Amino acid sequence: MKRIEKSGDKAWKECSIFRMVSGFFTLIIIINTIFWFFFPFPPLDWKVSQYYFLSVIIGIILLIPCVILFIKAIKDAGKESLFPSPDTKMYGGMYNHIRHPQSISEFSFHTILGFFVNSWFMILFSLLWIIFYLPIMLTIEEKDLIKRYGDSYRNYRKETGMIIPKFRRKITN
Repeated sequence: MKRIEKSGDKAWKECSIFRMVSGFFTLIIIINTIFWFFFPFPPLDWKVSQYYFLSVIIGIILLIPCVILFIKAIKDAGKESLFPSPDTKMYGGMYNHIRHPQSISEFSFHTILGFFVNSWFMILFSLLWIIFYLPIMLTIEEKDLIKRYGDSYRNYRKETGMIIPKFRRKITN
């Protein structure tokens, strides 16, 4: 919405391009992580397990719920995931319980990838990145969503957890 103030309606197309560029850089990160597997920096080559297959099994176990969350979140968001539009209404489905399921699953992929390359360093680096960057990114996104949806988004925030679902007991009189 802030971009619309500067660029007008062409901002929607620009945002689609930025999302694709972001996806490209995510691919670069994944490729670099794979390179780490083949060419680790010796002082930081901390193995998760001496048995590589054990690290992969842990990665698969963590990856399954993450992929399910990601697919469900993209399905519930629809085309808006890649192609923002002024006509998009607030999402339903999984978004009734968590405001940012795509972000949670996307960032988790990088940590899980650390298991697939059997590297504690990559796991810890990804976790630190999540701890520091995710709150900043989500705060900026939240401000934009408030501009976009106004009071309905403010009310939605009160009822829905940002990254952890809110479970409230309904009190009846």
